[in-house]
Amino acid sequence: MCGIAGVIYKQPNRTGEALHKMLGGCQHRGPDSTGLALYGPDPGEALVLRIFLAADLARDEVSWQQREEVVAQVLSAQGFSVESTWRDAAQMRIRGTFSGDVQKLSYAVEDIPGVEIFSLGHSLEILKDEGTADELEARFGSDAFVGYHGIGHVRLATESDVNPSTAHPFWAYGFDDVAIVHNGQITNYFKLKRRLEQRGFRFRTENDSEVIAVYLAEKMAAGTSMEEALEQSLTELDGTFSFLVSTPEGIGFAKDPIGAKPMVVCETDEVVAVASEEVSLRNMFGAQEIDTFEPFPGTSYTWSRSTLATATSAT
Repeated sequence: MCGIAGVIYKQPNRTGEALHKMLGGCQHRGPDSTGLALYGPDPGEALVLRIFLAADLARDEVSWQQREEVVAQVLSAQGFSVESTWRDAAQMRIRGTFSGDVQKLSYAVEDIPGVEIFSLGHSLEILKDEGTADELEARFGSDAFVGYHGIGHVRLATESDVNPSTAHPFWAYGFDDVAIVHNGQITNYFKLKRRLEQRGFRFRTENDSEVIAVYLAEKMAAGTSMEEALEQSLTELDGTFSFLVSTPEGIGFAKDPIGAKPMVVCETDEVVAVASEEVSLRNMFGAQEIDTFEPFPGTSYTWSRSTLATATSAT
């Protein structure tokens, strides 16, 4: 059992704070780890990497510092020009300019032993760690983040270990600015993973959720709209699931035809909020009176930054 949340505003707002409140409301669904995928208001030319220097669970400062130096060397060799660097223990944020192949760049960085990219993009930044939503905010100050939209997750580990690498959201490895959060199980996970690996894509964990991210990103990179990709997922993914996907343009969700995993939506004139439970929405909106609805099984929705909703159903 996990909890997911997503929010999209018509105007820039404190998306980090909104997701913090929503995830706090469903923390009982996942006390092991918490994460956010946040999108800045206006994607620029700069590329931002969020990097984990302890993918092998190394705990010593010396290892982290050595890996930080190797990361800098690899980025330079790939033609990435660093503008700023921040590091807190084993997590790094690197901002710079790059005009080459993002997939080639990301794979070169992840070839460094013990190093993993949590996110890469012109707009996307993923913050995730073990612990609660309150602990995540205390570490990263995510409440202050301003943007149009984002998604979040609280995790109860069932299929893989508890560590920052297996926490959600998952970035679509090799594709910039795409992330997902997921509640459920993908039963044809190994089949999908093999197909994607045969086409040259990589994966970092044994978590079935990371396959969803690359599966959707590949479709969208080939010209399929988010709406169409989500509609196709309803018949191409097996299992019980509810998941959210985010790109710089907006967010969307898919809910499997069985409808075993809950999801609640609230739409107002200013914002759309989606969560596993209504208590998350109540936590975000406070005393404000709101109307909510639960999407039907086998449906998907997308919202752009203008909060235009499109509904589709599995046939």
